[in-house]
Amino acid sequence: MTWWQGKDLVHPWRILAYELLSWLVLWAIFKSPRWLHFALIPAFLAAPIEIYLRLYFQQSISSHHLGIITETSPGEAIEFLGNKAWLLLVIIIFIAAWWGSLLRSAWSSSELAWRHVSRWWVLALLAICVGPWLLGQYFGLASSSVEASTDDTEVAASNSTPQLIHVRSWSQLMNWADQHEPLPAWASILYDEDSFNRSWPLGILARTYDFINERQYLATLSEKNRDFRFSAQANDGNFPALTLVLVIGESSRYDRWSLNGYQRDTTPYLRQQDNLVSFSDMISPVAATRLSVPIITTRKTALQSLKPGFYEKSLVSAFKEAHFKTYWISNQMSFGQFDTPTSVIAKEADHTQFLNFGGFTNTSSYDQVLLQPLQAALDDPAPHKLIVLHTLGNHWNYSHRHPAIYNKWTPSLYGIANPAYTNLKNKELISNSYDNSILYTDWFLARVLDQLSKTQASPALFYVADHGQTIYDGSCNLAFHGHNTQYEFHIPAFMWYSDDYAKRFPQKVEALERHKDAKLSTENVFHTMLDMADIRYPSEQLSRSIISAQLSRHKRYVDSYGWSDYDNASFKGDCREVIDNGTPLPQDK
Repeated sequence: MTWWQGKDLVHPWRILAYELLSWLVLWAIFKSPRWLHFALIPAFLAAPIEIYLRLYFQQSISSHHLGIITETSPGEAIEFLGNKAWLLLVIIIFIAAWWGSLLRSAWSSSELAWRHVSRWWVLALLAICVGPWLLGQYFGLASSSVEASTDDTEVAASNSTPQLIHVRSWSQLMNWADQHEPLPAWASILYDEDSFNRSWPLGILARTYDFINERQYLATLSEKNRDFRFSAQANDGNFPALTLVLVIGESSRYDRWSLNGYQRDTTPYLRQQDNLVSFSDMISPVAATRLSVPIITTRKTALQSLKPGFYEKSLVSAFKEAHFKTYWISNQMSFGQFDTPTSVIAKEADHTQFLNFGGFTNTSSYDQVLLQPLQAALDDPAPHKLIVLHTLGNHWNYSHRHPAIYNKWTPSLYGIANPAYTNLKNKELISNSYDNSILYTDWFLARVLDQLSKTQASPALFYVADHGQTIYDGSCNLAFHGHNTQYEFHIPAFMWYSDDYAKRFPQKVEALERHKDAKLSTENVFHTMLDMADIRYPSEQLSRSIISAQLSRHKRYVDSYGWSDYDNASFKGDCREVIDNGTPLPQDK
């Protein structure tokens, strides 16, 4: 069945059945319209967000969206919404007025109060259905590793020691049942969490429940994986000093770098660098920072990226095991008491610094704030170091990402208060401002390379963006990210190495040059970074390392209407929307 805005709706009758069942259950629990009306307040509050996401992103609220909302400051939210903030405000006022207008009639109406004995039969049936699930939630169920890989080639497949797990969602309970006593096919009608989550109004409560579980999971993740070990060690325990830097970019797209053929000279400094190899076909499987950074820094695969947390530690801990001193220096926010997937990883480092106290607004620091802490890390007498720099890069508002001197292409958004990225009249200004932000990124990265080149510790650097951007390309009326376009998946990435590094690892450099046009994904970064340091560990996968002669191609999935095979996809229209030529894999949320 085709649904609103031409999107296919999976199991529409099943969703309708859940809708009707939800209202029946709510009626039975609250008995009268007056209490039911108050119970529906969460659904009324969520409705404006649901409508906005449907209108502009063709998506419904998910635990991922709830995470973005809680991790976003009011200032950034206003910038993101632009002139659509007024539309959202109108919707909020309308729905609030609607709720208020119904309150009086709901409060005074008694005709619909469910006083018949059948109400108790419905409540009893509800208890029978929910009771076993609640017991499983409370006591846990014996199972193998929760995060088992969907790819039988992944190292996670070997980590199958039975353990007691705490079941966190209905789908996990069903997975457990599948592993022990498969459910009959007809049971999927009753136990389809995805369809239930799409229903209204109880579906929003289920998604909120998943989000709360994700938060709890992240808050305890450090404790859960405290004993995890890669058993990593340097290939030569007494190897000479070595300094590696991983720069994680933000919201940068491949085709806006002159280093990669863009007609505007947005990367003049990087183009002049010796020993810099730009990768022509690197993609990010997901177009959201909170999902992409874990893929970059851990062995978490694309197909696992929508799941909260990860049962392994990151490359930071692997380097620590090999006696590297580790730094995580960020121009993004730690978001205070609420850990994010990124901040959980950052805290693994020996030294962690979050230097942005202004969010993404005009009070934010420029990325150059990272240069002094970087120099302090380089000056540290420790011989072996891993330094991760997490930049604000090219995040909206683009004109806030650079000083006035880099306002080269005009007209731009520079100096304009509260510009609306959703206003097509600003199309040229937005595009120019984006290019100006990349020009500043080029300067910043050149300064980082300059600092590195002065150290005697055989330095090397790997840069990769977390995801790209769509910017009203051609007749495309989309901007920002979350739209399933090639512009958001195809990202800039490069490796730079010093002459000392090349002398020390000539075979790695040779493989690097040979693989610069290979079909790569951010799933390759973890394995490449460990290989750059010549760190070995029992479960290593050199077939995923870009600088290994053993590199082999793997299937590249992207989050586009399910898990689409990027290399077997068509790119639709000027937006270059990624459409799988086959059938995308379902996303187990």
